[in-house]
Amino acid sequence: MPLSVETPAPPKNTARWEALGGGHDEREQTLNQLLVEMDGFNDNEGVIVMAATNRADILDSALLRPGRFDRQIYVGVPDVKGREEILKIHSRGKSLGDDVDLKSIAHGTVGFTGADLENLMNESALLAARRNKPFITMQEIDDAILKVEMGPEKKSHTVSEKERRLTAYHEAGHAIAGRFLENAEPVHYITIIPRRGAGGFTLYRPEEDTNFYSRTYLFERIVVALGGRTAERLFIHDISTGASGDIQSATDIARKMVTVYGMSDRLGPISFDSSSHSVFIGRDFGQTKSYSEETAAMIDEEVKRIFDDAAVCCENLLREHSDLLVATAEYLLEHESMTGETFNYLCDHGQLPPEDQEPAEPPRNPKTEAVLDQIRAEALEKAREQERLEKGITEEERNAAPEGENPFTQEPDSPADSQEKSE
Repeated sequence: MPLSVETPAPPKNTARWEALGGGHDEREQTLNQLLVEMDGFNDNEGVIVMAATNRADILDSALLRPGRFDRQIYVGVPDVKGREEILKIHSRGKSLGDDVDLKSIAHGTVGFTGADLENLMNESALLAARRNKPFITMQEIDDAILKVEMGPEKKSHTVSEKERRLTAYHEAGHAIAGRFLENAEPVHYITIIPRRGAGGFTLYRPEEDTNFYSRTYLFERIVVALGGRTAERLFIHDISTGASGDIQSATDIARKMVTVYGMSDRLGPISFDSSSHSVFIGRDFGQTKSYSEETAAMIDEEVKRIFDDAAVCCENLLREHSDLLVATAEYLLEHESMTGETFNYLCDHGQLPPEDQEPAEPPRNPKTEAVLDQIRAEALEKAREQERLEKGITEEERNAAPEGENPFTQEPDSPADSQEKSE
């Protein structure tokens, strides 16, 4: 975009000059230097200046005036088609097995950015190399997705039996609460192996991309978030600090339902969000309120009401399916992890899949079979070479052996045959 030759005056944004430090902080200096560097271009030079930011909401108006950064292009998280194309790019040069379906991976990585997908393919390649596999299979892809989303496993971390039991029932409460809600996302993986700062986690995988959320969906997300703490209270008869992250997430959803999304029947479709009235350009400090104390009390009451309703709904679900919750928790205590297929089988049939059932034979991979055949042939040749060296058979003797006769298994000549050959 051609830039204006106008010399910009020092911007005096009221909100910015009210910031701490009188406008001389690092952000002010960066802004002024950027405006100075943009000065001096002529319209006929055809110079185009491009920039990127993930905080477009705090850009100064002096940067967004006509003739400067006046064209804005929003680049969001890629959809399923975009993820598939990105996966094709980052899978170049990597050997993929026949069971790897990039389209299926794209459907299962909702919310992943381009950098996440690149990291996913790199991690799967590293896992395949560590496991001495010639190709990347879906097993490596699935493990890499868990590693990208939740971090590496900490199997060496020492956890007491009491903590393991509490974590197992906590995660089982999340899973059961999500399984029997209509709009909740399906359970993909449950584990009590610590990852990052979490003692365990329940992973939900959306089935499709969503651009908006309904009030029922947000309410059920609060119910699922309260499932862990409710399970601790009902089955362990105690509560722990492990649910602090769940409570914080649920509180944020409930408050936004009331103040941002207008989903409260009592307050109506009115926005009480005060984030746009921050006095500091970075919005790091205090915020001003655009409503009275009475309205603030009503907001708190509505948030409390949503929490109370969600807590009652969650407790009823866990009490109704207490047998499945106990079975899930005991399975986690024994195996530490549980796949979504096993969990769904348990919920549908009331029992775990039979362990004595023969696993289905995986489909053969022609490329893998060819490599394995080559490896076997090389190993057999090396074994024959070693056997020949041990028996003292030279290359000439091996080549001179009659066709169809193996020099390694040739019987030694008898004394009579040796006498006839000497005569």
